[in-house]
Amino acid sequence: MSSLPEAATPAAEPGETTLGEHVLGQLRRLGATVGLSEADTALYGQVLLDSLAGSARRPLSLPPASPSFLSDDHTPVEFSLASTANAAPALRVLVEPGWAHGDMGDSGRAGLEAIRAMAARWDFSTEQLDALEDLFLPAAAEGPLSLWYALDLRAGGVPGVKVYLNPSAAGPEHAARTVREALRRLGYDKAFAQLPPAAGYPFLALDLGDWKSPRVKVYVKHAGMSADDACALSHSSGASAADIRSFFHTAAGSLAPSGREADGTRRLLRRSALTCHSFTEGDSEPSGFTLHIPVRDYVRDDEEALARATALLTRFGMDPTALSRSLGALTRRRLSDGVGLIAYLALVYERNRQPRITAYLSSEAYLTRPPQEQDAQSGLLPAQRTKNTSNPGREAADHASPHTAQKEVTWSRTASKL
Repeated sequence: MSSLPEAATPAAEPGETTLGEHVLGQLRRLGATVGLSEADTALYGQVLLDSLAGSARRPLSLPPASPSFLSDDHTPVEFSLASTANAAPALRVLVEPGWAHGDMGDSGRAGLEAIRAMAARWDFSTEQLDALEDLFLPAAAEGPLSLWYALDLRAGGVPGVKVYLNPSAAGPEHAARTVREALRRLGYDKAFAQLPPAAGYPFLALDLGDWKSPRVKVYVKHAGMSADDACALSHSSGASAADIRSFFHTAAGSLAPSGREADGTRRLLRRSALTCHSFTEGDSEPSGFTLHIPVRDYVRDDEEALARATALLTRFGMDPTALSRSLGALTRRRLSDGVGLIAYLALVYERNRQPRITAYLSSEAYLTRPPQEQDAQSGLLPAQRTKNTSNPGREAADHASPHTAQKEVTWSRTASKL
């Protein structure tokens, strides 16, 4: 639990649901869906609540304590389901532990405390993170985030831990230099030269704790990506062009609203695609490649998003039923009544492993985005015209958490709750 002062957390009235109760209930139901024991789920849930500190007790009848870049409705928690052929899906949770702190420096320090508490609990080293602290967690940090963590929720109560850091902490103009220096400090002197041209570097991520081959991952933003672009970016991953192309077109669908060039090339013109390039010890080239498509910006509603995810899982020989059950564990609303419950779909390749498809799932503690209809005149979606009222110090256009958020949707009490 963070020792840094937070704004006072208003007490919930009798019968009011708190943020902690909301996400803990979702975690319990998701854990049951993927076969985690009640004991393991309870332990992971307690770690999640401890990391959110007092903000976990904040009633959902109030607006979010602070804007969060992690989700469209500013919920500081996101779930994901990673599927592989002939294996049970893996459940993960992504958290912004310093969410209640409006100042990015304070948010980062609260996040660092949470990671060190986990290191003490699960006996892992934070040496790599400590080596980067001055780069990513300066006293006067900038940007839409400071530190997030993810837990790969495994049987036995010992998760894989990942930390996500903001390369623009010293300003977006320094992001590339920060990534290059971080890779150098971690022993990957030649890695930056292996990265593709970028429209931005949203994250650098570290695997901490119990991993067979710990990775350093660099996320790259690509404006106006086409399927051909995606194929070219994956050349060293072992992925077939046919698989990349099929994934791109199925996840993005008709790409509406999108651009079509004179030669017929379709490009993503709403929220940008991301790629992730991972490096393991001794690598001179990336050992892994991931393509992230923001499916929620290219569908009408979550019913359509689930249909696309189901088609992809089936094509790659994976069981789609766990994803459908997981959506039911998150919300009781009809999938046709909103969009964004499935935020991203990602195709993952790692050396000597089977391909993986990951669906990133929103908690929707505060807001359900309405279904979006294409506006033929402007090429924009009505739900995305909402004026941004977020704190500009925490805003960064056209991103997504490794997975989500563009702060275009203002808070409303029409949250989807169980």
